[in-house]
Amino acid sequence: MAERKALTARRGSRLRGRAAQAVWLAAVLCALVLAVGALLIALDANRDNALVKLVLDVADVLDLGVFSRGNGIFTFDGADAATKNALANWGLGAVAYLVVGRLLERVVRP
Repeated sequence: MAERKALTARRGSRLRGRAAQAVWLAAVLCALVLAVGALLIALDANRDNALVKLVLDVADVLDLGVFSRGNGIFTFDGADAATKNALANWGLGAVAYLVVGRLLERVVRP
């Protein structure tokens, strides 16, 4: 009976460890997409390119409307406003994903 409980506890611990890794990986991937999207805007990448369009579309979804480059937390005017908005808002969004992802990973991990 004690062996069965120990085995069940080890399996549960291993499952929680894998779930924590998955949560952290998802947060890192979200942050990476936001950072690459901001970089593509800063480099004035060709938005007709399918890969650039895909990254920017995914980043627009991941910004959750809070960190959007059009009306996010920071709103810049003037020269290079689009670049500044993308770098500031999506950069902040990437950091937020990493912080929240790390906190959730620590809660889930055994």
